[in-house]
Amino acid sequence: MRLKMNQEPLGVAPDVILPLSLTRWGDTIPSQYFTDYSAISEIKHTPSPFRCDADINQKIILWTGDISSLQADAVVNSTNESMTESNPISDRIFLRAGSELKEEIHLDVRECRTGEVRVTQGHALPARYIIHTVGPKYNIKYKSASENTLHICYRNVLQKANEIGLRSVAIPVINSVKRNYPPDEGAHIALRTVRRFLENHCSSLDTVIFVVDKVDLGIYEVLLPLYFPRSKLEEESARYQLPADVGGHDGEPIMPERQIRIIDNPQHALHPDEESSVELSSHLETSINVGDHVFSQMQGDLDQQRLLGERSYNDPLADIMVKEIQHQERYERLLRRAKTEDLTEVSGIGCLYQSGVDRLGRPVIVFIGKWFPFNKINLDKALLYLITLLDPIVKGDYVIIYFHTLTSSNNYPSFSWLKEVYNVLPYKYKKNLKAFYVIHPTFWTKMMTWWFTTFMAPAIKQKVHSLQGVEYLYAVMSPDQLEIPAFITEYDMTINGIRYFQPVTR
Repeated sequence: MRLKMNQEPLGVAPDVILPLSLTRWGDTIPSQYFTDYSAISEIKHTPSPFRCDADINQKIILWTGDISSLQADAVVNSTNESMTESNPISDRIFLRAGSELKEEIHLDVRECRTGEVRVTQGHALPARYIIHTVGPKYNIKYKSASENTLHICYRNVLQKANEIGLRSVAIPVINSVKRNYPPDEGAHIALRTVRRFLENHCSSLDTVIFVVDKVDLGIYEVLLPLYFPRSKLEEESARYQLPADVGGHDGEPIMPERQIRIIDNPQHALHPDEESSVELSSHLETSINVGDHVFSQMQGDLDQQRLLGERSYNDPLADIMVKEIQHQERYERLLRRAKTEDLTEVSGIGCLYQSGVDRLGRPVIVFIGKWFPFNKINLDKALLYLITLLDPIVKGDYVIIYFHTLTSSNNYPSFSWLKEVYNVLPYKYKKNLKAFYVIHPTFWTKMMTWWFTTFMAPAIKQKVHSLQGVEYLYAVMSPDQLEIPAFITEYDMTINGIRYFQPVTR
């Protein structure tokens, strides 16, 4: 909520955002929809590692907006080591802070190493201070090192705020997609680090504002209840949904079975009476902290395995090749069936079809959730029709658009069927899929998408984008290339208004 001109305190600019005007996480209403995870997943934590704590929840704010307008004690700037990186957050901070900020950095600060923090005055910002930090580059081969460094970034920001006596701090997403860091994995580290810090230093900070853009908002909306549950139901649900590795005492990466904690102070290893020691390989290629997550047990060609969503233990490369050959043989048998069987009962439904191309000339596949009669359709034939339609397309790059508009629970496919389809489709389907857009998402779709892409289909996780309306598609494809049912455009107009050219309707 922005202050009006006739209501603003003296000396406050009209577009300044006061933290007191923002909704606290503890004041938001927990979802009333809960999946019975006991039927589809094993419990990972007993008891819950993150208890429902009303006091901590009142310190948390999830907000999407311009960080440079916040009148917090400090705002965080994620930058590079020379402190010259151009990104939307840094650009806004430097623009509003004025030339004095660049001068202070040039004369007094000069550089900031990865994982460290530097503090400058806020200058023309509403915030008193700016805490600068440099996030890590991500490489799956050095996953543990990347996780540890990102944890150190968030922890050092909070410790520095505590050291200089600040009560409120606004933190953007430090893990940059520009540096290849997976957004969801970074969010897990950010949330658990902040949670543990507030537990361990309960009186140090009054307000922590997670400042996210629209892309990361959906991720944080799904993950926040896991680390900051607002009810006993959310706390119970989190025991199934949280990853097996939730970090150590401070949220730092840890491998419990080997009792190895990654620390940034090597002197800790000299004191055997303290909690644990450090065991680092010379090249950091061994898994220092990997826990039980699906990515953690991967060996061999890790990038290839991550795309395939496979795990291997004894002879990783051989296992992958064998499994891929088996998958390909099964797929070819299904493709032969698809070309001979009568699939008109599925094709006639019209829930899956090709609709033009995007602005890069890539074919666009449209899926209408409301028209998919999961409980009535022959699922074997549905899979065969999917293969028939997509096989000639997926030889090159392609895009999928899923419309969740007015879709009911009767149309939701089961996890087991989705997993079966994902496992049947060969590598080219995952590799050549360049984007998967979910239009008119609900909390259910965000939660289920996160669950499915985290535990069943990691290859497409970073390709999924949730969009609130049809108009947002026009940045990636021309309206005359999109053919969709009339009920979708009618619904879209009721919630978003008429602000775009109407696509062709079916």
